[in-house]
Amino acid sequence: MIKKILLALLVILVIIQFIKPERNLSGDETYGLATKYTVPEDVRTILKGACNDCHSNLTEYPWYANIQPTAWWLNSHVKGGKQHLNFSTIAKLPIAVQNHKFDEVIDNVKDNEMPIASYTFFGLHPEAKLTDEQRTTLINWAQSNMDYLKANYPADSLVLKRRK
Repeated sequence: MIKKILLALLVILVIIQFIKPERNLSGDETYGLATKYTVPEDVRTILKGACNDCHSNLTEYPWYANIQPTAWWLNSHVKGGKQHLNFSTIAKLPIAVQNHKFDEVIDNVKDNEMPIASYTFFGLHPEAKLTDEQRTTLINWAQSNMDYLKANYPADSLVLKRRK
């Protein structure tokens, strides 16, 4: 009985290897962060190592992204991350939303909510384990972008309007 169950599980595992999710490989940066904002090299390096895989159109997939169901789990994280914040499309968002996204970056990085812990489980993505200095760099950079927006746009255009 146990042999039949194990065989059935093995067959299922083999079959699901052929059901692959669509990958985030467009690379489209038409409305990317750098088209509107200054992104210093140190910030670019931090974003590439800790943020872009889930928050841009520039995902670099690890080897285990070819194995199901891990690929589905990764795909779910990428889709969710891009839904919440996509650095590859941020410049086309309304100014108030851009300002809000920078504020969220500050809050999430300050509170150690990003990058999410599962991204670095088992020593994976060591470049995403941010040091206090890297966190401060990201926070200061996001704040400088909010300051830029404040200096160049009317105050009421930076406030998110409540939906009715």
